[in-house]
Amino acid sequence: MKLSIVIVSYNVCRFVAQCLDSVQKATSGINAEVFVVDNASADDTVSHIGSHYPWVKLIANDENLGFSRANNIAIRQAAGEYVLLLNPDTIVAEPTLRECLAFMDAHPQAGGLGVRMHNADGSLAPESRRAIPSPWVSMLKMLGFTKRYYMSHLSWDEPGRIEVVSGAFFLLRKKALDEVGLLDEDFFMYGEDIDLSYRLLKGGWENWYQPSDIIHFKGESTQKSSFRYVHVFYQAMLIFFRKHYGHQSIFFTVPVKLAIYFRAALALIDIIRQKLHL
Repeated sequence: MKLSIVIVSYNVCRFVAQCLDSVQKATSGINAEVFVVDNASADDTVSHIGSHYPWVKLIANDENLGFSRANNIAIRQAAGEYVLLLNPDTIVAEPTLRECLAFMDAHPQAGGLGVRMHNADGSLAPESRRAIPSPWVSMLKMLGFTKRYYMSHLSWDEPGRIEVVSGAFFLLRKKALDEVGLLDEDFFMYGEDIDLSYRLLKGGWENWYQPSDIIHFKGESTQKSSFRYVHVFYQAMLIFFRKHYGHQSIFFTVPVKLAIYFRAALALIDIIRQKLHL
């Protein structure tokens, strides 16, 4: 089998349906399998997929296991030469999968591949190309200097080497995944794509950007104006930092940790302010 596609869903029935409709068209002529792993959605996601998409391999969890654990369940069953991690709040253009598989076939050192993501309004999503958030890059980003983090020097219209592939569309060579390991389940949600991208690079593989298109309705699969979001998001930053940079000098680690806590506090204050104005 050429391709295994893994979609993790949680209370996004309408979005996962339109995602599957686009995937069905995009996989035409490709020997592919599609998994949907549902994390105990309270809506009718499971029944809707079961009745309208019989070709989908549906895995219904009894609880919300988080993004990493849910993906890993399907990855362990995947038979494809390549594995695509795909967000449910995406629409894949018809030629995208064929173009991406052709690129991976032609670049045997490519372990991961990301694409040109468009926001719902048609604008280009800067997170289509990202750098590893080293202490220095992280500090720059938190201070508002994002050019290095988003690798803005790269062309949007040509393939290019990148460091971090977005988990919204993360095409993986199964051989590379077998070598570096599955998603780190310490990450409940957020940060697992950065961690896996970094491990691919450390394992001698390359990560690439390919100018093939998807639409990503960012935030539709998560509620970003919640205390839980702030906790999970900034906790993921701390997990990544401790895992990969915790050994560095205190002169690097302390300022970054303080910056993470500071940004988390600002986010919480903003949420409280919004709720008080309701």
